[in-house]
Amino acid sequence: MTPKLLVCLVLASCSLFTLALGSQTHRGKWKLLKRSIGISAMHMQLLPNDKIIAFDRKGSGPSNISLPRGKCVVDSKTTTDCSSHSVEFDPSRRSLRPLTITTDTWCSAGALLPDGVLIQSGGFGLGERVVRSLTPCADCDWVERKNGLITSRWYASNQILPNGKIIVVGGLNQFNYEFIPKTSTSDQKLYQLPFLEETRYSPFVPNNLYPFLHLTPDGKLFIFANDRAILLDHVNNRVVKNYPVMPGGVSRNYPSTGSSVLLPLILSSNLNNHRPEAEVLICGGTEPDSNQKAIAGVFVPASKSCGRLVITANNPSWKMEQMPLNRLMGDMILLPTGDVLIINGAAKGSAGWNVGREPVLNPVLYRPNLPVTAKTSRFEIMSPSPIPRVYHSTAHLLSDGRVLVGGSNPNSNYNFTAVYPTELSVEAFYPPYFSPNVSRPLISKINPGTNLEHMQKFSMHFHIHQWHGELGKIHVTMVAPSFTSHSYSMNQRLLVLSLDSEARKVGFSNYAVDVHAPATATLAPPGYYQLFVVHEGVPSKGTWVHIK
Repeated sequence: MTPKLLVCLVLASCSLFTLALGSQTHRGKWKLLKRSIGISAMHMQLLPNDKIIAFDRKGSGPSNISLPRGKCVVDSKTTTDCSSHSVEFDPSRRSLRPLTITTDTWCSAGALLPDGVLIQSGGFGLGERVVRSLTPCADCDWVERKNGLITSRWYASNQILPNGKIIVVGGLNQFNYEFIPKTSTSDQKLYQLPFLEETRYSPFVPNNLYPFLHLTPDGKLFIFANDRAILLDHVNNRVVKNYPVMPGGVSRNYPSTGSSVLLPLILSSNLNNHRPEAEVLICGGTEPDSNQKAIAGVFVPASKSCGRLVITANNPSWKMEQMPLNRLMGDMILLPTGDVLIINGAAKGSAGWNVGREPVLNPVLYRPNLPVTAKTSRFEIMSPSPIPRVYHSTAHLLSDGRVLVGGSNPNSNYNFTAVYPTELSVEAFYPPYFSPNVSRPLISKINPGTNLEHMQKFSMHFHIHQWHGELGKIHVTMVAPSFTSHSYSMNQRLLVLSLDSEARKVGFSNYAVDVHAPATATLAPPGYYQLFVVHEGVPSKGTWVHIK
């Protein structure tokens, strides 16, 4: 008899499966995909056509890839730039298409609109109030709106909201937020947020830039800056909760850059319960004055600490853990299994020009639901990359389950002889579930189709090659693609969907399971998601679905 299907990630078998792969030969592997994409991937976004959009900054000088068809951009009366600062990269074919950006995107933010259009906001200089858009198509290019923002946004954060709007929070010397695209009267207003000024360490070392934003299951916004957080009711523009200070005396936001992730939301089989527990994990960072010390030549070790906070609890408190490696400027990527990959970064110093030291080459896999005992740890060190990825590096989950890694430029220009040179390459990390000894499931059909509505029941058909035994534990996960920059994956979200029944066999090694789409837009804002089926801790390739 097929075992009853479970939909949470606390299954011992799933966690033990990950541990079983944790031998020296199954700690993941690396593969160089392209030695140069022409730019250093400071910002990265996956589109629903499985193309990666990457861009750096115009202020670095000419890049190593030219604009198409001899095009040039006149930056001033005396300067003409014929190089591209944004590219479309196809990870499957390893092909490139240069794109045209005329204003500086340095340290900007972004999100996908519900229709799959990439919206990118802010930057530096003449780019600080620009809103740019890119439609996924074969020959589309950036469209720039010069005054799309009310105020300058440099080092700000974005989050897609249940109504399909994007909230833009903070930025250097900006203690406020606004909404884009600006299609209504309320979008034309700037909303003050004193919390951002209260959390600034100093005017020169803010430690609260690129604040971490996470949408809660009831549609409010968790905002973390420096060492503390609030819950914002962005509809009524009021703070409804102040969370306890994260212990340890460590700053977590730029330039003391740590990283943050909303752990998987496990949806209930009770369709009337739309409020699953939501928990945030924040890891890494450094001492508040580390940037000043690094500028003076003293490189303080980064923190090993992580904190977990159930942000939906009535009286939440931080639960602290220790990573096996010191790390700042690390990216935290949700894998389709619900595990967290901590990747990139440095062990000493700070974010900023030439102030990070000792690149951390080993990713770490974190299993959030593995019980911790004297003999077990939720952390496991993975195989190292040969390429240092420090300041301005990025990482992104691909639909096939690999993690694309690019960027790293701690220099103010393109410098290939520095201690940590400008890095133009992209590589892929293959997590342990790519072991040749396991059989990955394959999604064969979504019925009635890939265009879904909230609360809709659909059936997923899948195949497991050469699987002759009893079907193991199954869960179905849905991942929102993120916009990644400065060690923070904006809009990243993973939902474990509720299953309506046990999986049924529909042919030789073929199965089907009935699944419920998320019930509300506060759980899953409208837009595109990658859908995975996970069997015994091994995910399929993702299939794109759209929720209206």
